[in-house]
Amino acid sequence: MPELSFITINYNGLSYTTALLRSLQSVVTSVAWEVIVVDNGSTADEAGELRRLFSDDERVNVVEAGANLGFAAGNNLGIRSAKADALMLINNDTFVEEDHFRQLLNRLEDSSIGAVCPKLRFADGERLIQYAGFTDLSAVTLRNSGIGCCEHDRGQYDTACPTAFAHGAALLFTRRTLALAGWMTEQYFLYYEEMDWSMLIRRAHLQIWYDPVQTVFHRESQTTGQNSPLRTFYMTRNRLLFAHRNRNGLTRLLCYAYLMAVYLLRDIPVHLLHLRPALAWATLRGIFAFFIRKPH
Repeated sequence: MPELSFITINYNGLSYTTALLRSLQSVVTSVAWEVIVVDNGSTADEAGELRRLFSDDERVNVVEAGANLGFAAGNNLGIRSAKADALMLINNDTFVEEDHFRQLLNRLEDSSIGAVCPKLRFADGERLIQYAGFTDLSAVTLRNSGIGCCEHDRGQYDTACPTAFAHGAALLFTRRTLALAGWMTEQYFLYYEEMDWSMLIRRAHLQIWYDPVQTVFHRESQTTGQNSPLRTFYMTRNRLLFAHRNRNGLTRLLCYAYLMAVYLLRDIPVHLLHLRPALAWATLRGIFAFFIRKPH
């Protein structure tokens, strides 16, 4: 039986997923592990190719979703296929160069801790820090900051500590956390899932910790996709959905009012001024998708 199940989503990302799996194979020896690769409806037969490439390693298991289920549903499917009690969601565009996963697992022996995230650094360029924890969200504007983001790593964030929110690119927890906090909601599809799940963990009176004993390198660009209509749509809709699920009474109404003012008085005019009608339309679609579908 594995002690740790890695769960990663593959969607038209064969080369990234292959590199992640090779890094786990070459580095991780401190724990008995398996990896569940959920193929989220890749257009080519990447599931079959992964099975062929890793046919000699029984630790690598490929599950086909049959369609693009999104981040939360894809990971939930992977969790159902996993064997270990400890589970780690890890993006397919990450890799590791060191093995301190045993120390991460040890952190979860504290029953007050529900989830642990390692240090994240961008894989390219100067390998700047991406994640060393998050500050909490403001009550109405839903704004927060990524601690250490885009700073050089000089060891200034090398002390483990509680943090307000987990990062979905590398997120370790146990089945006890699922039992107490519940599973990630699948309503979001893309963006804000781990923020919402972090709130569920906190409401279950469990802590979220940042532990830099392990570093995970993330190939995600610091600028890629910022002007994507897909990203704009889901970020617009999901901020409203997050407010709906995590704020109550007058605070929820103030969140709605603030977000609508931002969308209608700033974002859409700016998109139109810069001749980006697709982004303006994506913002409107995000607003309509939230209010028309009446999320629960």
